[in-house]
Amino acid sequence: MTARILIVAGSDSGGGAGIQADIKTVTMLGGHAMTAITAVTAQNTLGVDAIHPIPTGMVIAQIDAVVRDIGVDAVKIGMIGSAETADAVASYLTRLTVPIVFDPVMIATSGSALADTPTIEAFERLMAIASLVTPNLPELAALGGVDAILQHGCHVLAKGGHEEGDEIVDRLMSPRGESREWRGNRIDTEETHGTGCTLASAIACGLGQRMSIDDAIGRAISFVRIALIEAPGLGAGHGPLGQQNVVDFQ
Repeated sequence: MTARILIVAGSDSGGGAGIQADIKTVTMLGGHAMTAITAVTAQNTLGVDAIHPIPTGMVIAQIDAVVRDIGVDAVKIGMIGSAETADAVASYLTRLTVPIVFDPVMIATSGSALADTPTIEAFERLMAIASLVTPNLPELAALGGVDAILQHGCHVLAKGGHEEGDEIVDRLMSPRGESREWRGNRIDTEETHGTGCTLASAIACGLGQRMSIDDAIGRAISFVRIALIEAPGLGAGHGPLGQQNVVDFQ
């Protein structure tokens, strides 16, 4: 059966990140994308102009409608909108026994803030229910480092894109102390808007398709790299990836 992937995240009007990137990614990887939109943003490749959080009750109503009828094989959580919504989503999802991938979105590729301090503090609840947390290096530091996240019993994928140098190293750590690395040459491009969203939703899709966590991450990294190379070159800033141009990849 087609894997059913529930995406809890914000909407990007420019189509580069958020729900839009997630839907494209899950679709291209053979899953069925379902959404609970947490915030509506007015943004493009240059930055975020405005953010309108969706009321918490409506976020939960979207999740509940999907769960009651269609069912869920994996969940991806991205931009959460508010501390209240983070708490409510965590409380609801505890009843599900499926993989949950949490991408702790704090800052957009353009540098715009996407989470305030109370919301970041509420990430503790989401990490406690997650199977995997996927912070970049600044997010990892803000969350207290790998050990602080591992205390919640989840895996941590520390994304190395913010490190300097020609090689990117993504490191997976498990609560049992095991680790694995994926290494790749840095792709020289400014078309990077939505890389974190794409990676997390690709991993969630793989887990929903019953891939192992290592295989799901490996496929997701390869998918992101091809999408970077195939980016359409839109906008005057950090352009969107080309998920739609990644073919025969399921």
